[in-house]
Amino acid sequence: MINTQSSSRQTIQKLIDIVGKNNVLTDEKDTRLYRQGRRYGTGNVLAVVVPGTLVEQWKVLEIAVDAGCIVIMQAANTGLTGGSTPFGDDYDRPVLLMSTRRLRGIQVINEGKQVICLPGATLDRLEKELAVFNREPHSVIGSSCIGASVLGGVCNNSGGALVRRGPAYTELALYARVNDQGSLELVNHLGVNLGHSSEEILSNLEQQKYQIADIENESQCCASDHRYIKDVAKVDENTPARFNADPSRLFEASGSAGKVCVFAVRLDTFERISSQVFYVGSNHQEDLTKIRRFLLKDLPRIPIAGEYIHRVAYDIGAEYGKDTFMFIEKFGTAKVPAAFAMKDKIDGYLEKMKMRGLSDKFLQLLTKFLPSHLPKRMNAFRNLYEHHLVLRIEDQDVAAVEAFLESYFDHHETGDYFLCDEDEGRKAFLHRFAVAGAAIRYRDTHRSEVEDIVALDIALRRNDREWVETLPKEMDEQILHKLYYGHFLCHVFHQDYIVKKDVDPLAMEHAMWRLLDSRGAEYPAEHNVGHLYVAKPALKNHYEKLDPTNSFNVGIGQTSKLKNWK
Repeated sequence: MINTQSSSRQTIQKLIDIVGKNNVLTDEKDTRLYRQGRRYGTGNVLAVVVPGTLVEQWKVLEIAVDAGCIVIMQAANTGLTGGSTPFGDDYDRPVLLMSTRRLRGIQVINEGKQVICLPGATLDRLEKELAVFNREPHSVIGSSCIGASVLGGVCNNSGGALVRRGPAYTELALYARVNDQGSLELVNHLGVNLGHSSEEILSNLEQQKYQIADIENESQCCASDHRYIKDVAKVDENTPARFNADPSRLFEASGSAGKVCVFAVRLDTFERISSQVFYVGSNHQEDLTKIRRFLLKDLPRIPIAGEYIHRVAYDIGAEYGKDTFMFIEKFGTAKVPAAFAMKDKIDGYLEKMKMRGLSDKFLQLLTKFLPSHLPKRMNAFRNLYEHHLVLRIEDQDVAAVEAFLESYFDHHETGDYFLCDEDEGRKAFLHRFAVAGAAIRYRDTHRSEVEDIVALDIALRRNDREWVETLPKEMDEQILHKLYYGHFLCHVFHQDYIVKKDVDPLAMEHAMWRLLDSRGAEYPAEHNVGHLYVAKPALKNHYEKLDPTNSFNVGIGQTSKLKNWK
């Protein structure tokens, strides 16, 4: 147990001996990027360690466990609920944060039908690796736009926009845990014969020293969520299709939220399918409900994606997500993480100079002089309709969907649709995902008016027809803007409330929870509990089973921060 400044220095020196001085960060300005969540959560650490190999990662773990440290595993740090950063300064042991961003390996196996991903592999990189096989990863838009890691999605059983694929899930993983006796052990459930000792297994995996015969393919274990495509189509069920605490989707690394140290996961890939995009606008929620029921019940193949944007979210996304949209258009998603890192470093200097928010104000001023970035037909629909739905439909089903929409809006004058050209379709989906960060930019450029953001991701019941939220008047008056957007066909919504100055955001959030409970909703739906939500019993039990001594990512889901869960 580290209990003196001297022993802390000794531990840090041991870490330096393993990964090198440049990869052990202790200075506050160097650790800021890692210690602070994208939207929520921050705290202090003894050090941030960035190993360069899986064997180094294992050796760092050994030092941390021997020294009695808490270990927080972090991949891309793109989460929205503070799930991979420290939270507060009330830990009973020193905190060691291990960043896996250098461990970017991707190994394509089984002729491209599966992949093995190391901890730092990103969705963006995986998408590019699979393109030559005409296949795709679990998620190809959304979190991939901000450099999210593959393992982060699995460990948080994140959802995603692709309706047929459901939450990120696998039963095939290689991970380390601290057992009941407090000893570190390596668990190889990857379905690949890699040797016997821990270092041998990790070295052989990273160097891909295994043969086709070493890969087990007869196992009953799944490498994706095979049943979700059936679950989401059951539109008359009185329960949500997916949510983070669903006990049936918690398995070892899947849903682990950093309560184990994952070295690799094995995942299915998916055939790339040619598709087209419809853009739908309406002023009545029942229109979108009937369209959703047709698409999930009556269409031979359910859509590839179906994303919802409310008019307010459209507007704030258009103004405050414009630079994100245009940056991705110009440079692609691969450059986004580096841009975020540079901005974070600049923000750190500006905060010290008491000029917080200056970079955001500058970017907003700059974007005002840039040309309009959204297609004319989308903006015309914005003026006409409150509710917007973007649908990606497989080519062979386009005619059937167009016939339904044509007939429907011939009899209902509350909405309309158009079939996008390729440019419009791409920009419609990119705008939807630029909306997700727009509330943060709005807050950071309106500090004098805004207290903070209350951000919820919720799963409504599959049979819910009243999906448009109506808040009590006293709550509504405390909010400047309400941004509603999400994965409409899954009935998973993101709800960002920009709260007025001097309103308590935490009290507001807890009041929101009570409203959601009364509606039969589950939350969080896909961003996981982080340090924002309370872990429900099934999730808490999963954490305790994986990490009986409470050594990893302690306090997650507002659970105990104390050793052995005391």
